[in-house]
Amino acid sequence: MSRDAIFAKIESANAALKEKAAYPKYDSEIVHSAPKLEGDDLWEIFSRNFKYVNGKPMNSIQQLIDFLQQNKQRHGYCDPALFETIGRQLAAAGLTVETEYHRDRYDDYQFGITRATGAIAESGTIIIDDERTSHRLAALSPWVHVAVLERSEIHRTIPDAIAAFGSSPNIIWCTGPSKTADVEGILIEGVHGPGEQIALLR
Repeated sequence: MSRDAIFAKIESANAALKEKAAYPKYDSEIVHSAPKLEGDDLWEIFSRNFKYVNGKPMNSIQQLIDFLQQNKQRHGYCDPALFETIGRQLAAAGLTVETEYHRDRYDDYQFGITRATGAIAESGTIIIDDERTSHRLAALSPWVHVAVLERSEIHRTIPDAIAAFGSSPNIIWCTGPSKTADVEGILIEGVHGPGEQIALLR
């Protein structure tokens, strides 16, 4: 089989399904964690649970600038749709911000700023997808990923987030930094993706 034929089969297998399977039926009242949902403000609930998984919630661009400068993360990518409101302020603070992501230079980007599709207060999870995230690799390859979040897009529970999946063929839930513990049970962060996951409330 030729190389082109192999890649054509892979592309066909990865194509979005015309008809998605129905979600399994479950009682949404008994599948969420009541202790993790204490409180009324979804941003506060999300922030608390996000910190539990080593995420960093931020509600000002100055917090982000301070963090990047202190950690010497001075060169990164910003979604063009966010440049006027966020990227320009980072650039004014002396950081180098690009609005075009170059796959062949992925090692150059120390941070990536993309829009989040949503978040889940119950689990401290960021949601990104192919419809809202300008460049998926920019969210997953830099050491620092900054997911820009709207308060109105925070879901209270995991079932609420599932119900709001939408039509994107690729949806990723990021619960804190990338991590694994499959080698001798030792937890290591930043192995398969960002080592620092930031949620910036806009």
